[in-house]
Amino acid sequence: MSLSQFSDHQTLDPATLLAWQVAMGADEAIDDMPVDRFAPAAQPQSAAGEPAFQPPNAVSQPPARERATQPRPVVAKPVQKMEGAGADVATQVAAAANTLEELQAAMEAFDGGLLKRSAKSTVFSDGVPGSDVMLIGEAPGAEEDQAGKPFIGPAGQFLDRMLASIGLDRAKNVYISNLVPWRPLGNRTPDPAIVSMCLPFIRRHIALAKPKVVVLVGGVSSQALLDTTNGIVSLRGKWRTIDIEGHNFDVLPTYHPAFLLRQPLKKRESWKDLLSVKEKLGLL
Repeated sequence: MSLSQFSDHQTLDPATLLAWQVAMGADEAIDDMPVDRFAPAAQPQSAAGEPAFQPPNAVSQPPARERATQPRPVVAKPVQKMEGAGADVATQVAAAANTLEELQAAMEAFDGGLLKRSAKSTVFSDGVPGSDVMLIGEAPGAEEDQAGKPFIGPAGQFLDRMLASIGLDRAKNVYISNLVPWRPLGNRTPDPAIVSMCLPFIRRHIALAKPKVVVLVGGVSSQALLDTTNGIVSLRGKWRTIDIEGHNFDVLPTYHPAFLLRQPLKKRESWKDLLSVKEKLGLL
């Protein structure tokens, strides 16, 4: 049934018109009263009852109902007790921390620029401080950013199974952190400027945690801490020694668990890396 079938639809009773509207799919009322969208906008009235003056080229504001549905602009979160940003400031702030607790507080107070302001959390660490093994990933993902802990998403769960295969457990004998403690926008790979700013923090983190073995998880953290441009394929599985504040640390680069989830055939190589870590711990 359509209104064109009637010579004068205005004579139809309200119940019939309502039934027709429901049949056409109009099953939800937007307003209590009908609104004529083609009627000219009402002019604002002055105190004297006359139309108020509007300057030429004035942009009319949309109705309050439309303004409420418009997206709100994204505003950067304020950072408390900002200390400035950049690699030089990060070096000074990190060096002033004498404990892991002080380092975490310093990083939470650090400006960090847009990188930090776009993130929800400062993902500092998880596991047991002072453990013989310290894992260093690349940067937090969405789930890590929400929870404030590294490696808790699908890649983190796979990492836990990998560690368990050689008798390691983040709740007992593993300490975990990231090169970049703040989630990059869109989970992008950290650019050189971000890596340069975050490197003093993770180096100080290693110095304070004092692990016997450092496992670099992924290409970004491996390249940054080994100061190389070589890819993770050529770096993984080869022990190296890095000097941090006059102390030598044995480090082993390996594949990121997220990469292994995408490339299952590479798990065999990561298993060799795990066995190498176990052997190193036995020798130490």
